[in-house]
Amino acid sequence: MNSSAPAASGREHYPHFARISTRWKDNDVYGHVNNVEYYSYFDTVINSYLIRSGGLDIHGGEQIGLCAESHCRFADSLAFPDAVDAGLRVAHLGRSSVRYEIALFRENCATPAAEGWFVHVFVDRASRRPSALRGSLRDALEALVVSERTPS
Repeated sequence: MNSSAPAASGREHYPHFARISTRWKDNDVYGHVNNVEYYSYFDTVINSYLIRSGGLDIHGGEQIGLCAESHCRFADSLAFPDAVDAGLRVAHLGRSSVRYEIALFRENCATPAAEGWFVHVFVDRASRRPSALRGSLRDALEALVVSERTPS
């Protein structure tokens, strides 16, 4: 797989989806969602999945995920009041790190408006040293692992 971007793909390649409503404040002066908001949507689909499916305790848990790298490739504009279907998959699951791939689809659209990746390194909250993924968190991430594909 190309390390710089996920292969373009449709909804069927993402095992998890979350619906995100754009907000009025997301639009910029050009009338579309500002690029920084796409990263917020990435954070939203990832962290809501980790909390709900993986049991991640963001307030008091011993382990937290730190962003080590992120990227977004824009293909089309989103705008308020679009509903966005954020697709999530795991392209690589390591001992303490995970590389997610995310696609943002406008409601009822087959092709993504944006695709990107996000790398978390999970660390001990106190020491900030890498910490092995285990238990329900690892199980939830394993459920999203997809096999490597060649770019189209």
